[in-house]
Amino acid sequence: MAGSSTRPTSRDVARVAGVSQAAVSLVLGDKWRGRVSEPTARRVREAARELGYRPNLAARNLRLGRTRTVLLVVPALTTEFFAGVYTGAARIAAEHGFGVVLYPSPEGVGPAKDPFASAPAALDGVIASSMAADALSAIRGDQLPLVMLDSDPEGSLGAATVNLDIADGIRQVADHLLELGHRRFLHLAADIPSWTFEVRADALAARLAAVPDSALRTVRAPISIEGARRVAEEALRDPEYRPTALVCDDDKLAAGAYKAARRAGLRIPDDLSVTGLDDLGLATAIDPELTTVRLDAERFGERGMRALLAVLEGVAPQEGDIPVTLIPRASTAPPPRPRP
Repeated sequence: MAGSSTRPTSRDVARVAGVSQAAVSLVLGDKWRGRVSEPTARRVREAARELGYRPNLAARNLRLGRTRTVLLVVPALTTEFFAGVYTGAARIAAEHGFGVVLYPSPEGVGPAKDPFASAPAALDGVIASSMAADALSAIRGDQLPLVMLDSDPEGSLGAATVNLDIADGIRQVADHLLELGHRRFLHLAADIPSWTFEVRADALAARLAAVPDSALRTVRAPISIEGARRVAEEALRDPEYRPTALVCDDDKLAAGAYKAARRAGLRIPDDLSVTGLDDLGLATAIDPELTTVRLDAERFGERGMRALLAVLEGVAPQEGDIPVTLIPRASTAPPPRPRP
């Protein structure tokens, strides 16, 4: 076919691979499992690659009644975590001939506006990260498959859900600090009314409630470095409550807590241990480097896209939360000894 101006067809692929056109359609339409053998599927893909064959997606979409386009709705585009979610989702989508449109919902609160004249006509499905299902009513209506990421499985209005094991991440943080000897905790919580942040607060409170001599105070701050600094600074000035460990809902809040600690004359970790959650690039940019919980955002996005593909095929998505990992660094140490 080299040097030919004729565009290769599925018949050409079938001839080179030594299979039927039906088999080519199954393989390149990702419908081959259980109907075509793995070696045959591999042979078809190699033939298509060799010939430079590209399926006519417009014609196929008309036949299937699909646009092969997915909308990924996130609270904001300024967060490294959501960039990772998009990267993972787009990777899996591309493997299956889908495109992903990224759409931020204002400040992560609903209702999100429909970015199209008619989303059901423009999309095959929606993946929404860290949002309430009812915030998507204008986009989804009752006509589009929906997968919710980082959302309450019981409040998802029947949508499939994919979650990170955030509760276990918080328990790992608490256990780490308890093992170091901390008993007086300050929780710098996000001030957003969201299921994922409720999970963090509940998991921390439950874990510390099992330790008789522990104490916990919670204050809420906007998810910004300066907002967190203001709230943490006020909390650390309180003479009635002197924490030795500050647990933050995410790494941005932790960075604000660092500034507050310095203004209060406290050294990290000598006087105050600080933890975050996310393991953003920020975690190793601040000094001392931050003990935090690593969330695999790209894997999260991949699982979300796989779940939507499963829903489109009418099968149950993979179950089970995605594990998270505590990354201990230099921001945590045993609490200071009481002064004589």
